[in-house]
Amino acid sequence: MAEFDILMLPGDGIGPEVTAEGVRALEAIGARFGHDFRTSEELVGGACIDAHGSAILPETIEAAERADAVLWGAVGGPKWDDPRASVRPEQGLLALRSSLGLWANLRPVTVDPALIDSSTLKPEVLRGVDILVIRELTSGIYFGRPQERRTIDGRRAAVDSMTYNEDEIARVAHLGFQLARGRRGRVTSVDKANILETSRLWREVVEEVRPEYPDVELEHVLVDAAAMHLIRRPADFDVVITSNLFGDILTDEASMLAGSLGMLPSASLGEVREDGRGRGLYEPIHGSAPDIAGQGVANPLAMFLCTALLLRHSCGLEAEAQALEAAVAAAIGDGLRTADIAGDGEAALGTREMAEAVLERLAG
Repeated sequence: MAEFDILMLPGDGIGPEVTAEGVRALEAIGARFGHDFRTSEELVGGACIDAHGSAILPETIEAAERADAVLWGAVGGPKWDDPRASVRPEQGLLALRSSLGLWANLRPVTVDPALIDSSTLKPEVLRGVDILVIRELTSGIYFGRPQERRTIDGRRAAVDSMTYNEDEIARVAHLGFQLARGRRGRVTSVDKANILETSRLWREVVEEVRPEYPDVELEHVLVDAAAMHLIRRPADFDVVITSNLFGDILTDEASMLAGSLGMLPSASLGEVREDGRGRGLYEPIHGSAPDIAGQGVANPLAMFLCTALLLRHSCGLEAEAQALEAAVAAAIGDGLRTADIAGDGEAALGTREMAEAVLERLAG
């Protein structure tokens, strides 16, 4: 029996609803394969601001550092959206990524054939789409300093700084080339090198790393062109490496290929040990969706797929990860849908109903 400590950080909006299903998935995997997943839970985001005046507590970060992995729900909502606020829910996520050294965000984007009609794009554009976006996570414009409001000649102004050093870029490039070797052998590096000095450095460093991977094809694409190509010819992409800001935007765009934000997981990783495992934070990219919070209609599938990534990357349980992914695919293949992926006239299951359907297929 393998034992693992998993920290659950449900957060706000639909975060607690989908995270609860992630816990049930871990319990089901434990029962089927004979593992013990010990879970604990802490406040983050808006819930933590309301209770403690901070988006995350130091003791929560310490708990994350002790855990084998962190399963994150979502943070934010209209209640905490005042742009003048000095404390915002998202600060908890940024602080945790930084403290844990989670510098690479892996966002797989695949199109299940059974869900092609859920996308607004033509079916022939979506066939064969299997993209892995690697987003740099702990630098760039989200972490650059200065980041502040100013008064200039009596008028309000603001500044955000985008900074990168060569080591931060090189490690993302190495990871992209390494993962491409196990896929289709193609890396697309996305930047804005025609305008930004940080992007010119990004492109330069990626080219310096390139000779170590002669078996991998590399292309450089400007971010505005990449945004267009994701809609026009998404199946041409294999592994995409890009900066923090560009990765954030492009993966939300790419979620529409899969039909819904509710289908896409992500894994935030740092350094891995020799056994290939490492502490990670696993998070659906759908956000807190306050408009449907508490209604029991959120799609739990992204959280199940996050749990599969957790099993694979932080626990070293590949067979278990594949079993959970297969259960998700089986439920979709059997025509089961939540509201966000249901077509006209199709019945929509609630959060718990869809979760039960997946867990039934997991149990066999």
